[in-house]
Amino acid sequence: MFVNLLIILAASLLVIALFRHLKLPPLLAYMSVGLALGPGSLGWLQHHEDMPLLAEFGVVFLLFSLGLEFSLPRMLALRRVVFGLGSLQVIVCTLPLAGLLHLAGLALPAALLIGGGLALSSTAIVTKELSSLGEVFSSHGQNSIGVLLFQDLVAVLLLTMIPVIAGGSEQAWYWALPITLGKAALLFAGLLVASRWLLPRLFHEVAQANAPELFVLLALVIVLLTAWLTHLLGLSMALGAFLAGMLLGESHYRHQIEADIRPFRDVLLGLFFVSVGMLIDVSLFASHGLLILAMTLALLLIKGSLVALLVRLRGGDNEAAWRSGLTLAQGGEFCFALVAQAQQVDLLPAHLSGLILAATFCSMAVTPLLLRAAPQMAARLSQRPHAEGRAEEIAGACAEHEQHVLICGFGRVGQSIGRFLRREGIPFVALDNDPIRVQEAAAGELSVHYGDSRRGELLEALGASRARLLVVAADNPEHALETVKQARKLSATLPILVRTRDDSHLASLQEAGANEVVPEVLESSLMLASHALVMLGLPERRVQARIDEVRLDRYHLLHGFYHGTSANLLDQQGRPRILLHAVNLSADAYACGRPLEELRLSELGVELQAVRRAGDELTLADNPLLREADALLLTGPLDAIERAEARLLAGTQ
Repeated sequence: MFVNLLIILAASLLVIALFRHLKLPPLLAYMSVGLALGPGSLGWLQHHEDMPLLAEFGVVFLLFSLGLEFSLPRMLALRRVVFGLGSLQVIVCTLPLAGLLHLAGLALPAALLIGGGLALSSTAIVTKELSSLGEVFSSHGQNSIGVLLFQDLVAVLLLTMIPVIAGGSEQAWYWALPITLGKAALLFAGLLVASRWLLPRLFHEVAQANAPELFVLLALVIVLLTAWLTHLLGLSMALGAFLAGMLLGESHYRHQIEADIRPFRDVLLGLFFVSVGMLIDVSLFASHGLLILAMTLALLLIKGSLVALLVRLRGGDNEAAWRSGLTLAQGGEFCFALVAQAQQVDLLPAHLSGLILAATFCSMAVTPLLLRAAPQMAARLSQRPHAEGRAEEIAGACAEHEQHVLICGFGRVGQSIGRFLRREGIPFVALDNDPIRVQEAAAGELSVHYGDSRRGELLEALGASRARLLVVAADNPEHALETVKQARKLSATLPILVRTRDDSHLASLQEAGANEVVPEVLESSLMLASHALVMLGLPERRVQARIDEVRLDRYHLLHGFYHGTSANLLDQQGRPRILLHAVNLSADAYACGRPLEELRLSELGVELQAVRRAGDELTLADNPLLREADALLLTGPLDAIERAEARLLAGTQ
C-alpha cells in the first residue's frame, strides 16, 4: 500500500503540472495516472484491499464540503428538484438504457439493475466542477445537485438489490426498500439533534482553546464519524457526510471547517479518481475502440437529451435545460461499484462489464471539458447563436431606455455608482461577465445583465447610442480598453468614464476615446460616483452635499456588495465582509403574509436596505405586509444573512 501511494503521489505531481500547463482540469490528470499505471496497462499500481476505502473517503470529504454550502432551509427549498426531477431522471434514463442492455443479452432484472446504475451521474466530478466554475447556485447547478442527492439514495437501494436479484438474499425487495429509507430517516434525525445541541458546544469549547490543531481534529472526527455511522447502517458514506455538512452549514464555524478539511479532501479525492482509472483495461480500447466510443456517445446523448427534456417540461428555459443535461450526461462512480458487485454474483458477463466500465470512464473523462464548453453548446442546442441570442434578450429588455447610464462591470465600484444613480432617480443598466454576481444582483435589481462588455453587439443592445454616459468599472485594464474602443465605434459623442486600478493605462484609454479616467489608487469609489453625477449635469454643490451626507452617515449607503464567483468573503484581517444579498419570496415562503416588523430581522445581525415590489421600493416605516415575489435587500456578514434568509423562507432561526 505504501509503494502504491508513493507512486500515485509522485506520478500525480508530474501529470497535474503538465495538465495545468495544458489548461486541463486536475481530475483528468488523476484518472489518467490510474489508467496508465494500473494493472491493465503498465502494472506499476496493483489493487489493494484498502485502496477503495481510502479513495471513497475523498468523495466523503467532497460531499461534506458541499453540504456546508447548503443550509437546511435551502435544502427544503430544493425538495421539488430532489424528489421531483430526481425521481423522473432516474426512471426516464433507466428504461431506455436497460432496454439496450436487454437487447445485448442481459436478463431483464439484471438489465434494469445495470441500467439504473448507468442512469446515475458522477457526484464527485459534477460537484467539484460546479464548485470550481462557481455554478453551484445557478439554475442548472441547483438542478444537478438536487438530482445527484436523489441518485445517492437510489445508489444505496441498487446496491441493496444485487443479492435479491442474484437470489442470494432472503430479504425481498419490498422489505429492503422501506428498511433502507427508514435507516436514512433515522440517520437524519440523529444528525439533526447533534447539530442543534451537541456540536455547537463542542466547537465553542475548541474555539475558546485557541488551538488550531484541535479544530482540525474535531472537523476530521466529525466527517469520519458520520461516514462510519452511515456505513454501519448500510447506507452510502457520502450521503451521511452530506447530511452532516448540511446541518453544520448553519453554524458560525462553517468557513473555518471547510478551510481545515480542504487539503484532506483534495488529496483523497485524487486517490479516488486514480482508483477509477485503475479499473479499466487499456487493451479494450485497442480491441473494441469503436464500440466503446459508440457506447460512450450513446450514454451521453441518451442521458443528456432526456434530462434536458425533463427540465424543459418542468418549466426551465432552453439554456438551463441543455446545461443541466450536459452536466448530468456522464456515468457515475456508483456504476463502477455496481458493475463490480454484479460481476461477482454472475449477473453480468466479464466482457460486457469491461465495456460498460470503459464507456463510463470515457464519459466521466470528457465531463469537465463539456462543462467548460457548456454555455456555447447549450446556446447552439437551443437553436440560436449564443452572443446573438444574448443580444436579442438584452435589446428587448432595454428597448425603452433613453438617456440612461451604462455601467460595464458591476463589482463593488459599479454597484456603488448604481446606488447613487438610483438615489438621484437616474436610470441605468449594468453588464457583468460574472454569472453568480449577475444572478445575485438580478434578484434585487431590474437592470443587470450577463455578458462581455467587449462585444459591440451587446453594447449596442444596451442602447449605447441613446445613453447619456458610459461608466467602465471593469477590473481588467485590457477589457476596459477594448470596451472603450467598441463603445466609441457606436457613438462618437457618448461621454465615457473609466475606472482603472492605477494610471499605467491612462494614455491608451484616453487615445481610445475615454473622456475621464479615474485611477483607483487616487480615487475611491465614492469619488468615482461624484464624477459620474457631475458629468450627468447635476450641480456640483448638490453632488458635494450628497457625498458629505454619505460620509456623515458613515458610508451606510455603500455598505455591502453582491458577491460573485471570485469574491473573498473575509477582509485582510480575517473578519467577515459586509455583503449585500437579495432574498426573493416564493409563494410558500414563511414571510409571505406577515408584516415586516414581526420578522425581527435586525436581531439576527442584518440590516434591511430595501423591500422592492414590481420594481418599486416600499416605505419601510409603513411596516408593509410582505407578498410573493417581494425582494428584500439585506446587508450584513454572511452567517447573519443566512440566518435571516432561513427565517424569511422557512421560519427557522
